Amino acid sequence: MSVSVTRPTLVVMAAGLGSRFGGLKQLEPVGVNGEIILEYSVHDAVKAGFGRVVFIINEKIEAEFKERVSSRIPASVKCDFCIQDPNNIPAGYEIPPERKKPWGTGQAVMSLKGIVNEPFAVINADDYYGAEAYRLLYACLTEQGSADGVANYCMVGYGVANTLSENGTVARGICEIGEDGYLLGVTERTKIMRREEGICFTEDGETWTALPEDSVASMNCWGFTPDVIDGLADGFPRFFEANRDKLATAEYFLPEFVGGQLKAGKARVKVLTTPDGCFGVTYREDLPKLRERIAAFTAEGRYSAPLWKNSR
Repeated sequence: MSVSVTRPTLVVMAAGLGSRFGGLKQLEPVGVNGEIILEYSVHDAVKAGFGRVVFIINEKIEAEFKERVSSRIPASVKCDFCIQDPNNIPAGYEIPPERKKPWGTGQAVMSLKGIVNEPFAVINADDYYGAEAYRLLYACLTEQGSADGVANYCMVGYGVANTLSENGTVARGICEIGEDGYLLGVTERTKIMRREEGICFTEDGETWTALPEDSVASMNCWGFTPDVIDGLADGFPRFFEANRDKLATAEYFLPEFVGGQLKAGKARVKVLTTPDGCFGVTYREDLPKLRERIAAFTAEGRYSAPLWKNSR
């Protein structure tokens, strides 16, 4: 029998520095009144019932990010901030001088230690997920399953065709799902795009492999219980050891960690599928299309103009 738990928190990962985009894509205006993309995520999450928002940011963008968020999101929305520190690494290792970015989404969620102690959803700051995603996550996170020693997580899955950029390759976690609707595993594909022969991925930049059109992609839209934070911290040293010779570029991916937990029988993940598209700004050239979509949603009445017109 399930029981209700505390209102979940929305965690927004915004520490990336946008190497392919060429700037702070988290702060680019996309709405008809200058709204930034994460405003729509916060708006939809609050409307779905989430109790507060925690932004994971990089200290290099801290001042600019906080100023922009405080000027855009109403004071009625409880917001907290968390720094993803790229210097927080296991003892016995050194950061290669050529390393210019944080250690990935797994380390980002690790940063929540002591800040988030309730069930929470995790999203990217630079993706638009659609309101249905937050309704699905809220319903899942406010139900607590049986206490059998296995963590109960969830994720919103999108058809991979509804997540691609027209302007280059994208990274996606490609999901294997059982007949019961639970996740069997996630394979991170760092270079996916639509080509003449269909949707394909490459690992070496030369050989392309077809990806089925009905593949379900993880867009880092997860629902977790707080135990995942300690689990990620425990796995961080193992990540460093496994990538000892690749620390200049290696990333601690959240989907890969979850996949490992599944194989070890330590977690189960309910896949919440939605026909909606997940639109992002991997490249600067993605912005016009995203702005068109947001404008259309506003014209349809999904959003007020300005966005927080009825919330201040």
